[in-house]
Amino acid sequence: MINIVFWGTPAIALRSLKYLYYSDKINVLAVVTQPDRPSGRGHKINMSPIKQFAIERNLPVFQPLSIRKEPDIQFKLAELKPDFFVTFAFGQILSQEILDIPKYETINLHASLLPRYRGANPIQRAIINGDKETGICTMITELGLDCGDICLKEVIPITNDMNCVDLFEIISAKSPKLIEDTLTGLVSKTIIPQKQSEDGVCIANKLKKEETLIDWKKSAQDIHNLVRGIYKFPGAYFMHNGKIIKVLETRVVEDSIPSGEFAGVTKDGVKVGCGKDCILLVKVKPEGKGEMSARDWANGLHETF
Repeated sequence: MINIVFWGTPAIALRSLKYLYYSDKINVLAVVTQPDRPSGRGHKINMSPIKQFAIERNLPVFQPLSIRKEPDIQFKLAELKPDFFVTFAFGQILSQEILDIPKYETINLHASLLPRYRGANPIQRAIINGDKETGICTMITELGLDCGDICLKEVIPITNDMNCVDLFEIISAKSPKLIEDTLTGLVSKTIIPQKQSEDGVCIANKLKKEETLIDWKKSAQDIHNLVRGIYKFPGAYFMHNGKIIKVLETRVVEDSIPSGEFAGVTKDGVKVGCGKDCILLVKVKPEGKGEMSARDWANGLHETF
């Protein structure tokens, strides 16, 4: 059995933890996850999905505010004598002292085809930039930003209507086996990690608030990509009559209308002019209201588009 400590926080990592926990090749010694934090309208303190799973199975759980500054937790992790640390969207930077604890390595699952999209938002950036494919890879964790040697990769196509939630789900489903194959392959020495190419390096920076505001001067395809890339997280929007209108679903329509001009309501939605072609608003979420079809939203305004 390969002994590991699993480091992760959001739901995207939960399938991997479950898979490894039930694997007959892996023994999960403990879990490291972010501290409980308030969420939702009531700001109720909630534990991460990773912690919830671990508690239900009596696994030790560590929740450092900053793992690099908590030697007590580092010491307890070292006492477990893990073969590997496995990290998947944990959310904190590890120090060399921590990376040196496992017998073998610290393995990270990264949601892109490195060296493309190193950094915090690889899933969203791939869609926003209109990429036709992305992927997942396992890598040896080093101190630099996602720069370690690559163990395994898997390519994932991005269709024109796929949004970030769809892609999250695919990545969540494909990651567990890739992690297990990496761990067993490194122990058996059937996997030889390869250095990353210096060609094609780009950074997936955190999304800025100003990027979520739709710019009608951009092409309809660019707007469509933005809507898909940040679908609900946090969501693309425009302002109408002083209200925020989040856009949840769109289609590109070949037509020539001045950018920003609303050009009529159809049974399929509301057509808006862009820098190139038009965008059809299909589903929206007006400020203070629930999700609805763009057609119902427009008809409720009693305006002439």
